[in-house]
Amino acid sequence: MFVNPAGEQVPGLPQRGRAAKKTGGCSIAIQNGLPLCYDAGGLLLLQFKAVFLNNSARLVKNNPKGLSELMLIESIAPTRVDLAGGTVDIWPLYLFHENACTVNFAIDQYARCRIRTRRDRTIILKSIDGKKSARFNSLGELKGDRVLPLLSRLIREFAPETGLEMTTHCMAPAGSGLGGSSALNIAICGALKALTRSTMSKSAIQSLAKNVEAQVIEVPTGEQDYFPPLYGGALCMRLTTRGIRVDRIRIDLEELGSHLVLCFTGEPRYSAINNWEMFKRHVNGDRSTFAKFETIVQSAVRMREALLAGNFEAISAALADEWRHRKHLAPRITTPFMEKLTRIARQEGATAAKVCGAGGGGCMVFATPPERKRRVQRALQGAGGRVIDFRIVRQGLKVKVS
Repeated sequence: MFVNPAGEQVPGLPQRGRAAKKTGGCSIAIQNGLPLCYDAGGLLLLQFKAVFLNNSARLVKNNPKGLSELMLIESIAPTRVDLAGGTVDIWPLYLFHENACTVNFAIDQYARCRIRTRRDRTIILKSIDGKKSARFNSLGELKGDRVLPLLSRLIREFAPETGLEMTTHCMAPAGSGLGGSSALNIAICGALKALTRSTMSKSAIQSLAKNVEAQVIEVPTGEQDYFPPLYGGALCMRLTTRGIRVDRIRIDLEELGSHLVLCFTGEPRYSAINNWEMFKRHVNGDRSTFAKFETIVQSAVRMREALLAGNFEAISAALADEWRHRKHLAPRITTPFMEKLTRIARQEGATAAKVCGAGGGGCMVFATPPERKRRVQRALQGAGGRVIDFRIVRQGLKVKVS
């Protein structure tokens, strides 16, 4: 019996959920109530669809692209530089602060995902920058994977009906504080959405990506890191009781980039630990912590206003203000080497500096007049920092299917 579009049981098709059978040298498996025919080696030979005639069902061949034909899906998503308001974006902290917001912009340090479908049900995962790989014989084997858990959890969420080989890479250095794992998360979601023909909205993708990453790192995650990979450009995330409102900040992105220098300190970064410690103090009702978070919120508001006005002196002042308050909130967010780089950059004309992400190392962003930018870059490089040339990009997630 089979259930037709009217919800009635009709003859002609196997029952949903029946176990695979061997017949004529082939394996017949029931998936979504319809048979799939595999050869002895697990190669998908035929897929069928149901055609309802006179309240009975017949099977006809159905070979949609992506099952019987091989597909190549490539996606890219930008990482981000956060200018102000980080950590406040962790739920429910922002609910306790009026006008809470986070300000950031997307950069061309891309995270990439490539999916090649297979005619069997094998799933192969490869992380180029992580130098890890794993192989699974079926979707069910992904459960409990600890080699590439972000990749395997996202694949399980989308549950593709075909085997695949997924290869990922992120340009941003590991531990950079540029939201590389979140950008990769979005790139993977975009590729899997295309593969499975999902109708998920951007909002639904952001929610899924955030929740799965929290499962992987086992502490709460913030909201901000997923929006630049999805939308691109300069953004202000307004954190409200009714959800996250994303405002695109209208500013000349090329001019904004000409006033900023990005430098990787080359030190490890422990964002989950730093954020988790501040989170616990806040939710435990520590008044001093609450007051310090409030100064972070006000710095973010000033940064948003400065960007909207295109006032680069005010942008620099808001950046310096945010960094000063953030160091009061979490003294371990900075290191002696980061303080040294800041002094050297200021000597060459930089007007402000701030860590990217949760700190303890990673990248720093420096505000500087455009005419002093090259001097600041050379000084940072000479002092042992790694200057990252970047461009602020207008577009977020891109997916190509071929």
